[in-house]
Amino acid sequence: MRENEARPVVRTVRGSAHLAVAGLGLAGAAWALRAVWHIRLAMAGEPASGLPDQGEGRHRPLTALEDSYHLVSTAGDLLVLLCAALFIGWLWRMRDNARALSGERPRYAGIWVYASWIVPIVNLWFPRGIVADIHHKSAPDRKLPVVVNVWWALWLVGMVTGLGLTYDDSTDEIIARAYHGVTPLLVADLAVVGAAVAAILMVRTLTATQLVSHRRSVADAEW
Repeated sequence: MRENEARPVVRTVRGSAHLAVAGLGLAGAAWALRAVWHIRLAMAGEPASGLPDQGEGRHRPLTALEDSYHLVSTAGDLLVLLCAALFIGWLWRMRDNARALSGERPRYAGIWVYASWIVPIVNLWFPRGIVADIHHKSAPDRKLPVVVNVWWALWLVGMVTGLGLTYDDSTDEIIARAYHGVTPLLVADLAVVGAAVAAILMVRTLTATQLVSHRRSVADAEW
C-alpha cells in the first residue's frame, strides 16, 4: 500500500448530473410543446388579416392562437436558458474531475466551455470535442459512447434547420413560417427534442463512467 500517495481531488458530480438531466427534460418538453403549437398554427392557416408582421413597422393585433404561441415560446426560451446553465455546470464539474483523474490539462481552455456554444463555426465541433475530451481523460481505456455522436448529430440538425439555441427569427417570423411551410419547423423540433433525450442518456452514461474510474483510482491508491 502506498499510503503517502495523494489521491485525485474529485468532487461529487451526481447532484449536478441530476440537475442537468432535469433541465434537459424540461427543455425537451418545452420544445415538444412548441411543435404542438406549430402544428396548430399550420392547421389554422394564415388569417384573412395577413401575417402578424405586415412590414414597414406595421403589426396587426395577434389572434388568440398567436398570442398563446408567444407565451409558449417565451416559456420555452426561459427553460432552455435554465437547461443551458445546468448542463454547463455539469460539464464544468466533469471537466475538473477528468483533469484530476488523468493529471492532464484539458484539451480546450476553460472559456470554451461557455463560448463554444455561441461562436460561429466553432460551435459546429468544439462542444462535442469538450465532451469527448472529458470522457477520454476520465476513462482512456473505453471508447466514446455512441450516444455522444447521436446527441451531437441531432443538435446539429436542429441548428442547421434554424431552431437551435442560436436561431435568429423573431416569434412573429416563426409564426409566418408555420403558416407557409411547417415541415422544416417540425424537423427542427423533432431534432431538438431528440437531442435533449440523447443528452440525458449521455449525462447519465458519462457520469457513471467517471464514477467508476474514480473508484478504481481510489482502489489503486490504496494498494
